[in-house]
Amino acid sequence: MKSAGPDALLQAWEKILRARTQDAAVLDPSGKVLRSFAGIEAEARGFVAGILRDFRAGEVIAIQAGNHAAWPALLLACLRKNLVALPLERTMGERERDVALEICHAAALVAAAVTGGSATHSAAETAAATTNEFTLHPLPHEPIDWDSRPPSLLKLTSGTTAAPRAIRFRAGQLLADCLQICDTMGITERDLNFGVIPFSHSYGFSNLLTPLLARGVPMVVSRDRMPRAVLDDLARTNATVFPGMPVFYQAFCEMEDVPALPQLRLCLSAGAPLPLDVARKFREKYSRSIHSFYGSSECGGICYDREAALRETGFVGEPMRGLEMELIEPDAPASRVRVRSAAAGDGYFPEPDDEKLGGGCFTPDDLLSKSDDGFRIVGRLSDVINVAGKKVNPAEVEAQLLRCEGVRAAIVFGRESVLRNEEVAACVVAGEGIRESDLLEFCRGRLSGWQVPKRIFFVEEIPVNERGKVSRRELAERFRL
Repeated sequence: MKSAGPDALLQAWEKILRARTQDAAVLDPSGKVLRSFAGIEAEARGFVAGILRDFRAGEVIAIQAGNHAAWPALLLACLRKNLVALPLERTMGERERDVALEICHAAALVAAAVTGGSATHSAAETAAATTNEFTLHPLPHEPIDWDSRPPSLLKLTSGTTAAPRAIRFRAGQLLADCLQICDTMGITERDLNFGVIPFSHSYGFSNLLTPLLARGVPMVVSRDRMPRAVLDDLARTNATVFPGMPVFYQAFCEMEDVPALPQLRLCLSAGAPLPLDVARKFREKYSRSIHSFYGSSECGGICYDREAALRETGFVGEPMRGLEMELIEPDAPASRVRVRSAAAGDGYFPEPDDEKLGGGCFTPDDLLSKSDDGFRIVGRLSDVINVAGKKVNPAEVEAQLLRCEGVRAAIVFGRESVLRNEEVAACVVAGEGIRESDLLEFCRGRLSGWQVPKRIFFVEEIPVNERGKVSRRELAERFRL
């Protein structure tokens, strides 16, 4: 599958606009229409003639707006002016944000002055409203020479150190990811997406923003991440597709007096492994299956569990349509994979890593095993704990801890050790009466000596970031020796 041209996403939008001019495109959690497709177009033209007027092609525009109703128009405006959009998470700290702006040579930061974006705008009113709802912060920057392949988007991702780096995407690659997702999952313009996952993250960007622009899939924009509010709003809006994360589904399973969800037909989970017991409880309680979705910022969607048969933890199904995967070590019990996709980014910025990303290929750090039914994630290369030269896969230790009665959640990480390089530690959410000594004894009977945690810390909940992910590196720092 070849990548489409530089204007591919705009061309797809023009077709959608002609077909659905006055249809609802963006709704709020009460069901009120915030933007029609014509309203998005007028808003985009307002950005082009307004706050983005003086910027030149190839300049980087950072956007920190949360899940704002104007996001589709902001993206369109950047595409029209050949600017490079840089989505920033709303919860980024000031220092982290400033480092990202400097690394990416951002020419300006566009931020939501009115955080909601909840006002309903007609097509005639929208252009004027954009000026009031956003603030523009010009920034000193060094011009970037993009050679002959200027990007349309930079996605931030973690580097091998704490410093972030960006991934370069052209519009054709963004469109390819959108089409692979919609075609593989059967998402069409008849659906209504529920947008509570961050638009600034790859998962939200590719499952919510680009399907609206390229396939005409309307969406609800929500900024209330409290699980009870999310569930109630899913019912109120009659959303049909919910791109969620394990943390939401676990909370939904624990709720009483839950609303009916007659229109919800597709539940997705990504960002972190979906615990098997959560998936089973959700299906029993709501009579719906959760489909695991595995992807990466570098190449978009990779695998999708089409059947959601709930056979084993970590199962992510078969490759997305239009994508190829191969095991790098096919005879090993677990191996990294090489992904070939028209959605793969051009490379990292500012420092490339051609062996990992480039030429339409990406090699994730995840370790996968393959069966006749598809792929299963069994660990991550960077998460492997080095205990005196012996390698410990934290997923194996977590699986044993979760088999202990009373343990509801567990995350395993490595802590620095003077004598052993690293030692195994764990954070656990457990019921009353469970003691550290009980868990350690349980592990000793099922794991090799070097795999048994040296310490187990009890927490009320496993901490996750805005993307629903757990950082083992942050836990290691928090619970260091």
